[in-house]
Amino acid sequence: MPTENPQDKQLGMLSHVLGIITCWLGPLIIWLIKKDQSPYVGEQAKEALNFQLTMLIGYIVSGVLFIIFIGVILYFVVLVVSIVFGIKAAIAANKGEDFRYPFALRLIK
Repeated sequence: MPTENPQDKQLGMLSHVLGIITCWLGPLIIWLIKKDQSPYVGEQAKEALNFQLTMLIGYIVSGVLFIIFIGVILYFVVLVVSIVFGIKAAIAANKGEDFRYPFALRLIK
């Protein structure tokens, strides 16, 4: 459900940008506040929240694997993926487009 509302576009973009900066906390706050007021913002914040929770699982796995060297590499891979896809999502949301991350556990329905 694309939108033309400039405020919705900004909040959708902000949910993805805050996902990069605050991990899951920023998208969670936006989703809880806006999910009933704006379907577009609620959907984008939920998508960002699901992706950041998926990335959190990746960070935890890489932290466990820090014992062996592969954890260091995995940590940086997860970090780069989080930043790159977060920026792509923020750009799409700023245009008012729907964005779905190519891989994310859909934990929040």
